[in-house]
Amino acid sequence: MASSPSSQAPLTWAVNISVIFLVVLWLFPTLGLFVSSFRTADQITASGWWASLTSSEQIIQLRTGGRDAAKEVDGVFVVEGNILTDGDEAPGQLEISAFGVSSRAVDAYKIGDTAEFNKGKTFTLNADGSYKLTSPDKLRKRGQRVFVTAVLPPSFSTENYGTILFSGTGQDNMAKAFFNTLTVTIPATIIPILIAAFAAYALAWMEFPGRALLIAAVVGLLVVPLQLALIPLLQLHNNVGIGKGYLGVWLAHTGFGLPLAIYLLRNYMVGLPRDIIENAKVDGATDFQIFTKIILPLSFPALASFAIFQFLWTWNDLLVAKVFLIDSTGQTTVMTNQIVELLGTRGGNWEILATAAFISIAVPLVVFFMLQRYLVRGLLAGSVKGG
Repeated sequence: MASSPSSQAPLTWAVNISVIFLVVLWLFPTLGLFVSSFRTADQITASGWWASLTSSEQIIQLRTGGRDAAKEVDGVFVVEGNILTDGDEAPGQLEISAFGVSSRAVDAYKIGDTAEFNKGKTFTLNADGSYKLTSPDKLRKRGQRVFVTAVLPPSFSTENYGTILFSGTGQDNMAKAFFNTLTVTIPATIIPILIAAFAAYALAWMEFPGRALLIAAVVGLLVVPLQLALIPLLQLHNNVGIGKGYLGVWLAHTGFGLPLAIYLLRNYMVGLPRDIIENAKVDGATDFQIFTKIILPLSFPALASFAIFQFLWTWNDLLVAKVFLIDSTGQTTVMTNQIVELLGTRGGNWEILATAAFISIAVPLVVFFMLQRYLVRGLLAGSVKGG
């Protein structure tokens, strides 16, 4: 008995709400990563990315003038100036509410108060940033460190991207890692598609002894753990002389991706109209002509769906790259490994890590949105049509 429209409506609403929830759940961290990639470390520490469009109160570390700026007055060394505008690293005019001369009490004094510390030193800071530092002893060359509590307006910059893409060399160069990742991913996506397409056509439309056993072997390989084959495959690469390099990682990704590719494409090709292929054979077309002029154009949704999966998997891969693509000089380092290196050397630079992470997901996002209309169509056809 067919369901009535009234009984289908609640289910439709439930599906729509679930899809919207999943989309928002996926977009929320992605948007946060994107916004954080344009913020400074101080902004990220002071407030969440959702507050990036509003002013925020932050602690800024500044320095007064040092020994060269001091004047001796009645046996006391005095430095005067404006902590907000003097010096190359001065932030400019800001609204400041408190200050401190120790990292353990960054807001111990109000504006206009005089701080006394370290053997008779005094420091006075005014609202406009002007200050007066006095010391009975000679000052250090770099001057006194001061922590200022200020309200900063929202600010965005592409400096993080410049740092990541253009300022590093060797293991610190994300631009090099970006092109290395493309060098790995593009061939590792194209090669298994080419091989799997020929194999899928043979298993779907060509009669030969042992075809059923080959199909069963392909299905069985789908459940073989990747980690089980890493070391034996690496030993095989070393024995045949391809070692750890681009060729080795291409072949590794090809081998690990072929079972799914053959299974998906074969099931899709089996569902294609038999009359078209039989008519082509009657007209004298060879298997190669049928494959290139009929099967491949009709199988584009399945090819695109596998290309998405293979591209995303190889782009985001770290394990295979660690095993088959190790280079101490950083010349073949991929982006996933580069981000791990950044975590190890710059664990506190969250703005750098956010920028590097967003760069690493930008290309997969473009590929997915370009080909996503073929994804569901190819997967559904390849999963329910079998022969």
